[in-house]
Amino acid sequence: MTTSEQVSTAGSEAADANSQEAPAFPFVRTCPFAPAAEYAETGSVRKVSFKDVPAWLVTNYHDVRAVLADRRSSVRNIPDPSRGDAGDEPIPGFFVAMDPPDQTRLRKMLSREFTPRRMEAMRPTVERIANTLIDDMLAGSSSADLVEAIALPLPSLVICELLGVPYDKHDWFQQETRKVLDSDATLEEIGAAVAAVMQYLGELTVAKMDDPGDDLISLLLNHVRSGDLTITEVSGLAAFLLMAGHETTGNMIGLSVFALLEHPEQLEQLRQDPSLIPAAVEELLRYLDIIGNLPRSMTAEMEIGGTTFAEGDIVVMGLDAANRDPNTFENPDTLDIRRDARGHLAFGYGIHTCLGAPLARVELQVVIRALLERIPSLAVAVPADQVPLKTDARIFGLKSLPVSW
Repeated sequence: MTTSEQVSTAGSEAADANSQEAPAFPFVRTCPFAPAAEYAETGSVRKVSFKDVPAWLVTNYHDVRAVLADRRSSVRNIPDPSRGDAGDEPIPGFFVAMDPPDQTRLRKMLSREFTPRRMEAMRPTVERIANTLIDDMLAGSSSADLVEAIALPLPSLVICELLGVPYDKHDWFQQETRKVLDSDATLEEIGAAVAAVMQYLGELTVAKMDDPGDDLISLLLNHVRSGDLTITEVSGLAAFLLMAGHETTGNMIGLSVFALLEHPEQLEQLRQDPSLIPAAVEELLRYLDIIGNLPRSMTAEMEIGGTTFAEGDIVVMGLDAANRDPNTFENPDTLDIRRDARGHLAFGYGIHTCLGAPLARVELQVVIRALLERIPSLAVAVPADQVPLKTDARIFGLKSLPVSW
């Protein structure tokens, strides 16, 4: 967490960012298919107030990549406790709030068991879970809330199976995760939620020491036996994956289906040629970008886009704006499933690129294909402007998506 001393050492220009001219960031996104309107009022670098701290906002695609790739941009001392930064030290296992060498060590341990090949091997599992959820949804009436029926439970089931966590804890995990992601949650509430999940997973991890399976926690225990990881770090890694993995992908599933249903010409192209689905998923990730922003703290002076950031400055990357940069993506405000969108920044960039990206891609591809094949008459059951949005959460998405068939 940023201290008053660190804020006071920020560059003199950035220190003015809490004046009337510096808007509060993150901006509130009120349209499901567009970034916040405030982005249009600025150039590629501007002053903002991030979590009541003076900061810089960067929105140009290449500038965002440059900051995220530079080792002078740190993930420490960021005023956002949802990242697992408890203050003086990050929570064990939450490498999203760590710089090298700690981040490198933990990410390397996890990436050995979280490879794209292993995630692709989970496709049959994801397909089984998706089809079971669709079976359950179709067994009811001819309408449902797709968020509740499929979008949120699917990644929860998948990550629980991957980690070897009993799914009967699903509701509790989701409840605690929402506390962490609630933009109004206090530091104490976030800390208590993370601690509760870590305590449960710590007990589960210890139990797996004597009775291991073929799940990810059991595989990580090999590193505990070799002395490379501690039990606490394994429970922290599991907690981070559990809390980050299901809410993000769940929101993306619901919003992606909504976007396709509201763009019938794009949906019809997918129906005619399902081989377009992988490219469509990349375009949906670019077009919808639910994370929105990534903050960094400068460990040394850096110049970006003609602006000099001082040591200690907070710099926030507007990913949703960068993914709409017209100098990088032609007609960026248009959803085009035939676009080559593979360079998008929805999963970040640099050493902190989302480790779960391969699994998220598999889940999105599977769900979209299953819904296209099994429910060709699927439609939004209410006017689009009546679909409730999560405008008050750290991760954008839909509160519900009423559908009929």
